[in-house]
Amino acid sequence: MLKVIITDDEIQIRKGLRMKVNWEEEGFQIAGEASNGVEALELLRMMDIDVVITDMRMPMMDGIELAKCCQKEFPNVKVVVLSGYSDFEYVRGSLKEGVKDYLLKPVAPDELVEVLSKIRKEVEAEKLINAESSRLRRLVHSQLQEVQEQYLLYLVKEEWLELKMVTERLCQLQLAELINETTEVQFVTVEIREGSDNPNRLKELWLPFQLLCKEIAKGHPKTYSFYDPSYANMIHFLQILEMDKRDRPLRLVKEIQQTVKKLLKLETVVGIGNVTSGMTNFKTGYISSLLAWSQSQLGSKSQVLDGSNVQEEVFEFSPEIERKLTNGIESVNYEAFKENIYVLLEGNRHLSIMSFTFAANRVLFLLGSLGKKYNMETNDFQKVMWNCQQSIWELNSQSKVIEHLLQLAKLIIEKVHVARYSNGKLIVASVQQYLNQHYASEISLSMLSDLFHINSAHLSETFKNTVGQNFSDYLVQLRLEKARQFLKDKQLKIIDVANLTGFSNSGYFSTVFKKYFGQTPVEFRNSLDS
Repeated sequence: MLKVIITDDEIQIRKGLRMKVNWEEEGFQIAGEASNGVEALELLRMMDIDVVITDMRMPMMDGIELAKCCQKEFPNVKVVVLSGYSDFEYVRGSLKEGVKDYLLKPVAPDELVEVLSKIRKEVEAEKLINAESSRLRRLVHSQLQEVQEQYLLYLVKEEWLELKMVTERLCQLQLAELINETTEVQFVTVEIREGSDNPNRLKELWLPFQLLCKEIAKGHPKTYSFYDPSYANMIHFLQILEMDKRDRPLRLVKEIQQTVKKLLKLETVVGIGNVTSGMTNFKTGYISSLLAWSQSQLGSKSQVLDGSNVQEEVFEFSPEIERKLTNGIESVNYEAFKENIYVLLEGNRHLSIMSFTFAANRVLFLLGSLGKKYNMETNDFQKVMWNCQQSIWELNSQSKVIEHLLQLAKLIIEKVHVARYSNGKLIVASVQQYLNQHYASEISLSMLSDLFHINSAHLSETFKNTVGQNFSDYLVQLRLEKARQFLKDKQLKIIDVANLTGFSNSGYFSTVFKKYFGQTPVEFRNSLDS
């Protein structure tokens, strides 16, 4: 039974509503009554309520204010407003303010039954989705899986310093099969779309969609899913291909579309990228799936865009070009960066549209990586990034794309300039962020000083003055805090946790862990059950 509160300042109206329909027969139970919005809120805080039926005009707090409060404090509660003809337009305009439906007074029994039936079906569907989400969350929650997903995003979006570090981390994360340069992979991008006028539905179903994708990936061997915050409502898949199973991406796509349609009632738009081999080509493969997706039609119709048959030669984004562009940003030399961008994107007149798009996206990924390095992931920065991405996809003008990339580069150079000539706090914050992502790798002060273009002795002193402890102690503490999180996942062995957090062997890991926390890793894990 769904629980209802009837709210009206006239007791006769409340009694009349009780008698209008057979509430139990419709699947509802009247749990309480209130004479105004304030009293209704008190009841909501005391009981688990599904529906509030409220009059429009009441003393102390009217129906619309009550709906607004419910939307903030009790977002799952459905609010139905009763109003006279004079309030009709006002109430109808408030449907975005938390009002689920409205009824004109005097309320006709058949209209009340119709609204109740609609709400009951919606609440039951939401409860099913929430129950399914809880089930999937229990199934797929894994500390290792979360870190794997984060590292896959790093591989396809950011610029690597040392291939050796990447190789070691992939082994630690049990992803060694990606290291082989002959291993062929294919990326698949999946976006959810919704055809109703409810702008919040995609937000509400985002978590169930993520969990479904993780569960589906588990059922397809050598398939990994990850999320890129730069692209809303999307999940991306990396599939390792085998010669006798080249149709695997299409089978994956079919299952995703059917499952999402059946359980979430959402449409899906899918982009399938080119087949690539070797880690150094992951970015190209990822971009190709995004590019395929970008060719989709607007609207909520499910679509599959297969870009894997495009045989056109893609422009080579060499390490030398990457280094020149990075040096322009890091050395705060906008003119040098600008010159190299024009050479790359405008100087080569033989570039096809496809090759230009790939090259522009690689530059965008490079700038995004540098922006992240200097803690620039603000809403304003993301907006500029998105505008830049849109101009690349639309490709209305080559010069417009270059203009957006230069605008983004200028923002990053300004931040780098501030960091260089500040008291060191901004550089230290950037170093801390880098360590938070690469804590398991072999990291030295000299490597960090090269990375952030700062003298190692000065970095060491500035780090200690800002953070309150030296670099090596900070890194050990960070690794141990991460280890404590991994230990909560009982699917991982102690040796797995040691490897994941950068300790050379489990014995040394246990010794350091006990010294820091007063318990061995095994004792800590056992204490979680007590």
